[in-house]
Amino acid sequence: MAVEIILDAGHGGFDNGAVYRGRAEKDDVLRLTMDVGSLLKEDGYTVRYIRTEDVYESPYQKAEKANQMKGDIFISFHRNSGVEENLYNGVQALVYSTEGKEAVVLGEAINKNLEDMGFRNLGVEAIPDLIVLHRTQMPAVLMEVGFINSDTDNQIWEDQYPEIVKAIVSGIEETFPLRSPDVHDVGREGGIMETGYPNRKFYVQTGLFKYDVNAAYQLERLQMLGFDGIIHYEKPYYGVWIGGKEDLDEV
Repeated sequence: MAVEIILDAGHGGFDNGAVYRGRAEKDDVLRLTMDVGSLLKEDGYTVRYIRTEDVYESPYQKAEKANQMKGDIFISFHRNSGVEENLYNGVQALVYSTEGKEAVVLGEAINKNLEDMGFRNLGVEAIPDLIVLHRTQMPAVLMEVGFINSDTDNQIWEDQYPEIVKAIVSGIEETFPLRSPDVHDVGREGGIMETGYPNRKFYVQTGLFKYDVNAAYQLERLQMLGFDGIIHYEKPYYGVWIGGKEDLDEV
């Protein structure tokens, strides 16, 4: 399926965001936004940007622009800042509500991938008052990619920047697969099976989901652990099955 990603680089123009020893948040996140978008485009995603230059738009303008673009997900990149330098460090995802499953799953996926880069994972937090979260008409996540006044986070940023970009892109692609697996695909590559029991084999159901994107995320995690599986669709739910053995005792 086609997936359209809207990327926002926080701040811009006269609004530097947080500044630390000559380093401006607006510059870090613009570079990150463009590089994430470039990699997503290479992988076949449709990407739209709120800003591609050092210009200022208010949060209201950003949300309105995103709504006009009508994308599948809105991601705003920022860098955090503590009240004192080197007081805090880590990455965090901010969402409108923790009830918004797609946004939460996306934030968790990106956080986990960035944690693997060495960042401290500060989790997902609901901040409903943020304009770009509560005025956008699609799932929205504001990513705080490390503290700009943390030497620890800045060192990770400098040493592993290409890997950070790839980690963010992987989190997006895990949560919003470019296409649903073909209904005939079974095994390591995964697949979505219609009603009935594929090939009369035995499976273990590991989860049941209302949305296929959440089922796909579950299946990808299981595949990373070495399990073969499929997505079994039986209205109105998507079941994630592993096994596919002809012998019940074996499965």
